[in-house]
Amino acid sequence: MKKNILYLGIAVIIGLIGGYLIFSDSSDSGDQKITDVHDHSEDSTSEMWTCSMHPQIMQPEPGDCPICGMDLILAETRGEGLAANQIKMTKNAMALANIETTIVGNLKQGDNDGVISLSGKIATNEENNAIQASFFDGRLEKLNISFEGQEVKRGQLLATIYSPNLVAAQQELITATSLKESQPALYKAVRNKLKLWKLSTRQIDDIESTGEVHENFPLYATVSGTVVMVMAAEGDYLKQGQPILKVSNLNSVWAEFDVYENQISQFKKGQKIKVTTSAYPNKEFDAVISFIDPVLNSSTRTVTVRTTLKNNENLFKPGMFVSGKIKGTAQAPGESLNIPSSAVLWTGERSLVYVKPNPNDAIFEIREVTVGPRNGDNFTITSGLQNGEEIVTNGTFTVDAAAQLRGKKSMMNKSGGKTMTGHKGHLGMQGGSDIKPNTIPTMNMKLPKEFQTAFQAALKPYLKMIDAFVASDARQVSAMAKMTFEKMKTIETRGLGKMEKSHLSKSIELFSAISLNSELKTQRAQLVVLNENIVALAMNIKSPVETLYLQKCPMAYNGLEAIWLSTQSDIKNPYYGEAMLTCGSVIKTIE
Repeated sequence: MKKNILYLGIAVIIGLIGGYLIFSDSSDSGDQKITDVHDHSEDSTSEMWTCSMHPQIMQPEPGDCPICGMDLILAETRGEGLAANQIKMTKNAMALANIETTIVGNLKQGDNDGVISLSGKIATNEENNAIQASFFDGRLEKLNISFEGQEVKRGQLLATIYSPNLVAAQQELITATSLKESQPALYKAVRNKLKLWKLSTRQIDDIESTGEVHENFPLYATVSGTVVMVMAAEGDYLKQGQPILKVSNLNSVWAEFDVYENQISQFKKGQKIKVTTSAYPNKEFDAVISFIDPVLNSSTRTVTVRTTLKNNENLFKPGMFVSGKIKGTAQAPGESLNIPSSAVLWTGERSLVYVKPNPNDAIFEIREVTVGPRNGDNFTITSGLQNGEEIVTNGTFTVDAAAQLRGKKSMMNKSGGKTMTGHKGHLGMQGGSDIKPNTIPTMNMKLPKEFQTAFQAALKPYLKMIDAFVASDARQVSAMAKMTFEKMKTIETRGLGKMEKSHLSKSIELFSAISLNSELKTQRAQLVVLNENIVALAMNIKSPVETLYLQKCPMAYNGLEAIWLSTQSDIKNPYYGEAMLTCGSVIKTIE
């Protein structure tokens, strides 16, 4: 009986304790649920939704983008405590932009064996050039060689010249022939005079024996080679020594490569270099460096490195683009780091990367670095990064665009503090945050006639580059950018103001950057800034050779809009190609 009472008492106690625990948890959980609901409602009111293509769209609830109709995504929350050089992104935004990161040090310098990639162009060997000149005064009656590329052989009839002085000299020879016995010195002097005018002994003997004076005298080639320049035309009156043709022997040519200032120490005469060309992709040509230009090009910050190539099979054509690979001077371990070239943003003055300081947070920090030689698809970083740091290697321009939208420090905004609106705050210039949407900033520039003529000539390969962007052909984009770069850097800047020079200089830098880049996505990002500078100059051309259409894509560059020039009113979008070929509109006509 006592045992039963004891068991019953224990059961009651256990029941009371259990009931207390159950009802206590239920009450707490109910309170917690109420709190959770309350907190959630507070969070929901602070949530903002945006468009991945148009980040300027911000709405308090999900839905469709009013511009393009795409589903809105959850925007990142405004984190506090971020520095001016830091930007935070959501996981969703990172996934949409395909942002990838790499830990510095995972790439070893030995992966490329220290190989430096160069781009260049075939040029005529100046040592093999010769000028075919007129050896006496006269009128050019007939020119048998009239266009570049013709082959000329020594002794070939080049032209026929009427020369009053030569007619008189022939008459003197005929007269002196009759006095050969009595005045041999006079006779000899007349013959020597004709020899100095490059008449052959046979020609002189023929005049002497026939006694006939030739009014139109033949001019024969004294050199062999390919005509690279015709310097006179029929009907011209030539002075003694005036050039008629420029002839080059193309049995050997020069391959000239552009080497950046920070790469110069990696090169020396006698180094072996392997040359390839897109015309013969399966062939590799061995050569050695024969010349390094002692003068630096101040506008491009490059020097020319030259090698001489044998061309007996006539494979190389002057003007052809070539690539070179050379093993640079080895550097001591630990002095530098290698990172993918896609990680580096280059403005012409600064080289920048985005670093992820904390691997657990999606915060990116812009960092200025010092770039050394390019080794294959990698850049050597000599300062600014440490081994083990994590950097953005894919989607770098997207991160930078997000930073620009939020007024953070970025590639084109060194100090930060200004939010980009409308037309990108005019990326090609300082500041410009007050520009309104759908307006094109105009600047009055004074451009000399000589500049306008040369600039329009440089626009021809630029327009072909735009066509290559439309076709999404990165290789052709590089080739046309290189050609435009070559034309732009020869434009005379005398008479230009500081602003005009700045736009031209920035254009030259960006053409060079695009020509050296093989990734279409990066080329298109650089095209945005390039077009800002090109358009600013083009809008001040007084009488363009052909009508130019200024066109705009409202979706390019993450919805910040981008412009370009075309000779056709039909829209062919260079920023998206076939993906959105007709996206855009004509906003101005330059007639």
